[in-house]
Amino acid sequence: MKNHITLKELAKQLDLSVSTVSKALNDSPEISSLTKKRVKELADIHEYFPNSFAQGLKFKKTRTLGVIVPAILSNFFSMVLDGIEEKASQLGYKVIICISKESIQKEKQAVEMLIRSQVDGILISPSKETQATLKTDHLNLPKKFDIPIVMFDRLIEGIEADKISINDTLEAELATMELINSGCKQVCYFSGISNTSVNENRIEGYTKVVTQNDFEPKILEVNCDNFPVAELKKLLKNKQLDGIITSDELTTILTARNILGCGYTIPHEVSLIGFTNGKMGETFIPSLTSIDQKAKEQGELAVSTMVDRIEGILPPEPVSFILKAQIIQRDSTRKFGIKDDAFV
Repeated sequence: MKNHITLKELAKQLDLSVSTVSKALNDSPEISSLTKKRVKELADIHEYFPNSFAQGLKFKKTRTLGVIVPAILSNFFSMVLDGIEEKASQLGYKVIICISKESIQKEKQAVEMLIRSQVDGILISPSKETQATLKTDHLNLPKKFDIPIVMFDRLIEGIEADKISINDTLEAELATMELINSGCKQVCYFSGISNTSVNENRIEGYTKVVTQNDFEPKILEVNCDNFPVAELKKLLKNKQLDGIITSDELTTILTARNILGCGYTIPHEVSLIGFTNGKMGETFIPSLTSIDQKAKEQGELAVSTMVDRIEGILPPEPVSFILKAQIIQRDSTRKFGIKDDAFV
């Protein structure tokens, strides 16, 4: 393990007292802004962490795992957390859960807090802002303290981490073919999770299939706080939409509600398939055909992989596991071989 600079060494390099450096790092009003800036810049260069934490990391194992998710209101991430907690408990580990709220700054603070908390490993699904900006220095920091990372669902290349996911591109291809095979000729993708790797992969799969079938790709960006009803009405009125794939469960529910609210029927006039298999889609009327991303299984596998990494069971190079998703057939899609008038 790399030896990190101490508070005393920082003070010596800056020609300041240990007390002054400590106060500057803690934003004490007693210290000038210029001195704080000098101290923090040098601390950042040397990746300084309080010595007591660094020593604890060197000699102790806490049997604690840190988890960072972008949100907990999402049914997908709540199911992942359920799998993480259950498997961690089975294996004798505690869990500290942090929520980035799609913010790179909150994610960075969570990583640093987990390092200070002496966790044995960090499980993370990166924030939208991290994926959009590709500013990932904070995700490389745990390695310098011998803390392994397992990344799940949303993946970023170039980070040394074990990875757990589904094949989002393939699953979007299969869902698109499902709609086309059932008779849809105007299939659109509704994107409610922009700036994420999973969304881009799903768009890629969707676009590939519609293009191969000589249809025009149509992608509608959805703001869940301000659903684009006018655009939806225009597509429906102009008969430019008879099948939809949605990026996530909330987008699926809002899309279904607005289709029905516009006076159109599901699945007779519009068929609908959405990513994430949750209770909201299952209990909606009509019940919604969903792509089961194996959320709980992703959480369980992420913990098992992390524990194997901690215990030295895995090879030195990072490993990747891709789970097979499944389309759960419900009432929002037409059945193969059944004519439209069967739904009248």
